[in-house]
Amino acid sequence: MKRVAIEFSYDGTDFLGYQSQSTGRTVQGELEKALERIFKIQVKTFAAGRTDTGVHANGQVASFDCPIDRLTEIDIKNALNANLPGDVYVKKAWTTSNDFNPRYDAKKRIYHYFINYSKSKNLFLRKYSWWFPYGLDIDRMREGASFLIGEHDFTAFSKKSDEDTKTVRTISNIRIVELRKELIIIRIEGISFLRGMVRDIVANLVRVGNGTWQPDMIREVLESRDRSKSAGLAPAHGLFLYKVLF
Repeated sequence: MKRVAIEFSYDGTDFLGYQSQSTGRTVQGELEKALERIFKIQVKTFAAGRTDTGVHANGQVASFDCPIDRLTEIDIKNALNANLPGDVYVKKAWTTSNDFNPRYDAKKRIYHYFINYSKSKNLFLRKYSWWFPYGLDIDRMREGASFLIGEHDFTAFSKKSDEDTKTVRTISNIRIVELRKELIIIRIEGISFLRGMVRDIVANLVRVGNGTWQPDMIREVLESRDRSKSAGLAPAHGLFLYKVLF
């Protein structure tokens, strides 16, 4: 039995997150249902990240043991896409080592967050960006983001989770780029992230960008290790798991 990895994308709008639940539609649930239809047995999957309700992915990675060795990577990709719903799409499949686990073997995760700060609402971006029609100073946001680069205790920038007993994480880079007039992307790179950490970082940077906070307030929140000092969470629908590197 060979182990196969897949890179796939999904529109998180109609999912209650990635991880399977006893009730509600999830990405993992749809993926494992498709595998069961193909192989006629239950197939367990392991993913690189567990995105929250409403969060999207461009480059999620999952692995599973393929019960039929003669199937090629192209066969597996095509079979999955024929059995998955329209809001999930497998981009590629490949054979890996038998001990490969995307969650633990990932060397970098890259997230993208989109903010539309136009005065007028764009209906065609509403599911995939945070509409914030109050203006943002990108240079101030970049200054604030600089305090987050490196290894820190990110307790203040996370949702409480029993899984996150270790709260020290390393951010290798944050880029804030204006894609076009009044549409920006915040790109955050790191090995791993606490639950809600990326959305929390975005919400805090927006406080800086709209002039509510000075840039060095980001450092104060970080050093406080107090979730109550944070600006909270940016909306889920602006966030994409863009890429996982191994």
